[in-house]
Amino acid sequence: MTSTMTKNPLQALSDFGQAPWLDYVRRSLLESGGLKKMIAEDGLKGVTSNPSIFEKAIGGSTDYDEDLTKYETGRDVSAGDIYEYLAMGDIRAAADTLRPVYDAAGGHDGFISLEVSPYLAMFTETTIDEARRLWKAVDRRNLMVKVPGTEAGAPAIRTLIGEGININVTLLFAQSAYEAVAESYIAGLEDLLANGGDVSKVASVASFFVSRIDSAMDKKIDERIAAGDKDSAELAKLKGKVAIANAKLAYQHYLALLETPRWQKLAAKGAKPQRLLWASTGTKNKAYSDVLYVEELIGKDTVNTMPPATMDAFRDHGTPRASLTEDVEGARKILADTERLGLDLDAVTDELVVDGVRQFADAFDQLLGAVAGKRMKMLGAKLDSQAYALPSPMDGEVKAAIEKARAEGLSRRLWAKDATLWTGADESKWLAWLDMVATQQADVQQLLDLQADVKQQGFTHALLLGMGGSSLGPEVLTRTFGKHEGFPELLVLDSTDPQQIASFESRIDLAKTVFIVSSKSGSTLEPNILKSYFFDAVSRAIGADKAGTRFIAVTDPGSHMQEVAERDRFRHIFFGDPGIGGRYSVLSNFGMVPAAVIGLDLKRFIEATMVMVRSCGPDVPPAENPGIVLGAILGTGATTGRDKVTVVASPGISDVGAWLEQLLAESTGKQGHGIIPVDSEPLGAPGVYGNDRIFAYLLLAGGIDKAQDDAVAALEQAGQPVVRIEVTDTYNIGQEFFRWEIATAVAGSIIGINAFNQPDVEASKIVTRDMTDAYEKTGKLPEETPIISGDGLTLYADPRNADELAKAVTDKTIDGYIKAHLARAHAGDYAALLAYIKRDAAHTEVLTKLRTKIRDKLKIATCVGFGPRFLHSTGQAYKGGPNSGVFTQITADASADLKVPDHQYTFGVVILAQARGDFEVLAERGRRALRVHLGKDVDAGLKRLGQAIDKALS
Repeated sequence: MTSTMTKNPLQALSDFGQAPWLDYVRRSLLESGGLKKMIAEDGLKGVTSNPSIFEKAIGGSTDYDEDLTKYETGRDVSAGDIYEYLAMGDIRAAADTLRPVYDAAGGHDGFISLEVSPYLAMFTETTIDEARRLWKAVDRRNLMVKVPGTEAGAPAIRTLIGEGININVTLLFAQSAYEAVAESYIAGLEDLLANGGDVSKVASVASFFVSRIDSAMDKKIDERIAAGDKDSAELAKLKGKVAIANAKLAYQHYLALLETPRWQKLAAKGAKPQRLLWASTGTKNKAYSDVLYVEELIGKDTVNTMPPATMDAFRDHGTPRASLTEDVEGARKILADTERLGLDLDAVTDELVVDGVRQFADAFDQLLGAVAGKRMKMLGAKLDSQAYALPSPMDGEVKAAIEKARAEGLSRRLWAKDATLWTGADESKWLAWLDMVATQQADVQQLLDLQADVKQQGFTHALLLGMGGSSLGPEVLTRTFGKHEGFPELLVLDSTDPQQIASFESRIDLAKTVFIVSSKSGSTLEPNILKSYFFDAVSRAIGADKAGTRFIAVTDPGSHMQEVAERDRFRHIFFGDPGIGGRYSVLSNFGMVPAAVIGLDLKRFIEATMVMVRSCGPDVPPAENPGIVLGAILGTGATTGRDKVTVVASPGISDVGAWLEQLLAESTGKQGHGIIPVDSEPLGAPGVYGNDRIFAYLLLAGGIDKAQDDAVAALEQAGQPVVRIEVTDTYNIGQEFFRWEIATAVAGSIIGINAFNQPDVEASKIVTRDMTDAYEKTGKLPEETPIISGDGLTLYADPRNADELAKAVTDKTIDGYIKAHLARAHAGDYAALLAYIKRDAAHTEVLTKLRTKIRDKLKIATCVGFGPRFLHSTGQAYKGGPNSGVFTQITADASADLKVPDHQYTFGVVILAQARGDFEVLAERGRRALRVHLGKDVDAGLKRLGQAIDKALS
């Protein structure tokens, strides 16, 4: 036999009962035969890995790129799945290489370690579940699953050992923590034995970290010496000594355990001792020997896992000896002196555990971020791109918000539905939208069946009756995709204006139209009365017994609408998810049923959307997570004065801004805070904008408007914050729905509000309901007194606004009041024109010209909303958000009214009651508001209003 003196120093460790392990794994080491060589030449007996090692291997090299490309080809998977595929490939390969060592050692050595997610270090049950999953997935007998030796980890270790899973306990610094872990190991073996298991098949090591203790303790010593501590001389003698002394006494506890009757009973059944493994053995202080933590910790039944540099050094000039049991009394004295001199070792080791968990989590973030970045490059045009240009100091503030999100685990907490991200109220109940795309993918057949049915029936039109979240998403889909051959054209009616309703009715053949009645609660006024109106019309056209065959309901289970649909024998009833609020519902049945009806390729749409879902997943750190990055920009802007988000979109996807209005305004506009979305405002020269905006530019590849593009570029050059999102295909519009949902939730978290309630929307509904109920009894709405009337216009205001305007007006005319009203707008405010009239191209054009004049003259943001549509959208922010709006409400008398079946009131009465309810709540909230009533001639009234605004601005 070769003598100890002529052996490689690494090989010689086995003569002292110690197994050298390598704290490193990499694809190139495995493929080159390097690991086999170390086993043969160095007596290597095991390998450990950790997130830091994999981060350097996968993120810091191109070794894995070819394998990653093969794995991704033809499909898309998450960053976490990619990491596990690559890492487990290495783990399995290393396990197979080490298997002869394992077999020769009778299962005592030859192990490879894989760590449970460091994010789980403080959670017992999830650690157990993860360890079980990894053990099963790797499927190698010589795997050791690494579990942190935290307070939460100890019971997990007992459970897992009791199930026969090999465990490497990591992040041990304190003797007390090691003692708890040793107890868990023994108790786990006892559990396994009691359940008829074979304890001889289980192995474990307890990874005791060494050099980090000296680094932390030496720092405290140096600080005290620098401060002139009276014990400086004694303190200096402890430098570089505490960690080894601590390890030696841990080993003494190990030896004592082996002598206990409890252990002897297990040993008799073939149980293997839980060896101490010395980790963190690379020397960090260059003043110390580079093999210090190897040479001084050699003993029987131990393991030393060394990084490559330390292994190379020990191979070159290490001197093995049985050092671990040398001068144990001296080790006790070192720790006694440490305590006597006021160096709190327990506090240091507690800090090191927390810091160790943080470092591994940070490394895991970097690892997953690197994988996510590689995945993003591979996806190319399959994933909509996002870039941003922000002025200083906003750029630094956003980067700080992203780093804070990473440190606080925002990605994971969001997907875990952690309500404390917002206000800790009921937010977790409203996050089912996170899982909805995957749910739709699994349940797509029911939508495909609907699609086939609609096509077979040959309907020419589909008319959707809904409001807010039930209508805005479907409207985006129909305007983006248009009509598909063989499927009906989708029209979306979300108005109670009688002219609007009549206009839609004139465009369809009642006998050849399918109606989608869409209402989550089933109690919303507008879809209910619209359903009544059109159900009555269809009954007259084709017979009451057949009318139900022309109707589809989309509603939450158990709603009033479900009762109505069942009573009237609707063709189909589709259910929403009660855990999804209306504005987050576009990717649920509220959007997907209309998508099916118009003939969208549903599988293609859902898979394209899933690419963004995976890109925003819990395993994608914030810096690489497009939804969180966008949310950080929006939330930071809202809290630092840039609380207006101007949406600019290419013509082919221009309607997405209307959907974004509701999502942003209703989610964030409350408690005096929030984001005011600005949609469809024509772009102007940089000089007409203040410093209160963020510009969101959604470009459709192949459909970019050059003038629009040039105008956005000019804004960037002028220092305005611009987020550019390139939508590479119209089928990727679902990616934007999901990206912005994530971003809005994140922005709400930064603002500090509940992003899923709408406390101010119900207020105007209540007032409207009171007015319509009164009309049912009296046949009229409550009286109101104008502040001035003449020349085709009548102005109304609540007492506070009326008094404020009366004091400011110098010319008590219509023009004078409107001038005084607009003069109340200042820098940082916005002006909103809220029109309760027919929403058509002509009226939109007039209001767009007026808003542009206001914007250019006053240099403030402008909004246009058609009522009652906007009540279910931006209305929340107007009432509950920042008090920075100047509101001009526009109403008119119905020139030709329509009766609501089974009610005294008409649609004309309803829309006027809605306008008055809206105005009353604006007034209650202290908003600057003025109502302009146009009379019956809407066009003439708008022209007169335009003249008054021109005069006010001149």
